Amino acid sequence: VWAETALWKVLRGNAVVYIGGTCHVLRPSDYPLPLEFERAYEESEILVFETHIDKLKSPEVQTMIVTKGMYKAGMGLDTVLSSKTYDNLKAYCQSLGIPLSSLNRFKPSLVVLTLIGQEMKKLGVSQGVDEFFFVQARKDKKRIEALESVDEQIAFILSMGHGNENDFVEHSIKDLKKTGQIIDQLISAWKRGHEQELYDLFVAEMKKGFPDLYKALLVDRNDAWLPKIEHFFQTTEKELVLVGVGHLVGEDGIIETLRNRGYHIRKFTAKGKP
Repeated sequence: VWAETALWKVLRGNAVVYIGGTCHVLRPSDYPLPLEFERAYEESEILVFETHIDKLKSPEVQTMIVTKGMYKAGMGLDTVLSSKTYDNLKAYCQSLGIPLSSLNRFKPSLVVLTLIGQEMKKLGVSQGVDEFFFVQARKDKKRIEALESVDEQIAFILSMGHGNENDFVEHSIKDLKKTGQIIDQLISAWKRGHEQELYDLFVAEMKKGFPDLYKALLVDRNDAWLPKIEHFFQTTEKELVLVGVGHLVGEDGIIETLRNRGYHIRKFTAKGKP
């Protein structure tokens, strides 16, 4: 039995599209990547990412994220969050050596992203699958496409927690305290392509606890991406589509939806005949 990973080969007639679920962050020890990813990359002429990674990392866009992720004057975490949640967040920030006053004007989505960044730094995680292949595709002069604009991606990310700020922050603190453990489980499940485990880790809790966030962050974006992905089956080139693995698993995931639409789908294995 060959090892499996989070990579699928999707066929319709003679057309082939590889769809890979990615971890946006990995540890140096997680390289080299599973052979399947390397092989699908070699076989593909076009690389398709969620968005334009180079633009997302540009100083202009980083500045825009901060600007859009801030409250207007007179508003802040101290006026938006309950005193209990605010105190919990303050205590957690103190444990990282960050004064909460320095983040007070930030919306919860941006605060949580900042804190995730701090935890990642502690763990020494580096570029994930997407960035690795983006750099590689640039070097190899492969065509690069995106499923959504940088503006769209930022809008989705910054909408996190809107309308249920307290729950979102409390839940995030709980997860942040277990960052190391979550990353271990996630990368392990991702390497093995264990769909149920990935669903349980990534999707199930969001769907149950934050149905609006689940719809905005996963379902709506999947629905917007699907026509673009389906279009690739009309081209002569082979594409490798790389998106966060949470978008691929579960009943609303891209893989299940394509399966229901009659595409022939199987896990891609690098050994033997794929």
